[in-house]
Amino acid sequence: MKISYHGHAVVKVETNGKTILIDPFINGNGLTDLKVDELNPDYIIITHGHNDHVGDTKALARKSGALIIGSPEIATYFHWKGLNTHGMNIGGSYEFDFGKVKFTQAYHSSGYETAGQQIIYLGMSMGVLLTIDGKTIYHAGDTALFSDMKLIGERHPIDLAFLPIGDNYTMGPEDAAYAAQLLGAKTVVPIHYNTFPVIKQDPYQFVNMLPNGQGKVLEPGAEIKL
Repeated sequence: MKISYHGHAVVKVETNGKTILIDPFINGNGLTDLKVDELNPDYIIITHGHNDHVGDTKALARKSGALIIGSPEIATYFHWKGLNTHGMNIGGSYEFDFGKVKFTQAYHSSGYETAGQQIIYLGMSMGVLLTIDGKTIYHAGDTALFSDMKLIGERHPIDLAFLPIGDNYTMGPEDAAYAAQLLGAKTVVPIHYNTFPVIKQDPYQFVNMLPNGQGKVLEPGAEIKL
């Protein structure tokens, strides 16, 4: 299984002949190495409804026929646009042909801004656990620090965690380092930083807050194999 990071909160998982994209914010993401025209995902997982996480979901799903997995509100929104969707909620899990998806809580807002200056509520923000071939990946989505991260780590031993460090909108580096401690993940990768001036951070400084060998900075396009 190959897991790669592509700037902001974009993560790609390639396993069992399937490609899963998480929060595919590509156009408008100055840090990504990806191009919409070159992607054909089988699944798109959306953690919440903000534009920098919904991203290019509609264009990608129309092109590839990908199944969009997200909150019931996100699933309904894209279903009404004629796309394939699967709605799930916090605490629920489902077995797909590549592995199991389970959504967790995340403490964050979730509204999609339209070109007509409207905000559409797209359900609660969520983190996501992927269990594939005996390995567990945790993408925290956008979130503040919360104590139940310890419970998540105890219930689902995590091999690889993606945690936001940007501050302002999410956890900052100090809180994210404490989150890593609560989760007990084997490897922790920082995400959601440097895309905009207000979330400027040094990911290497964050990694230095973690026990030796736990943290790993992935430049856009870099990958980890599990």
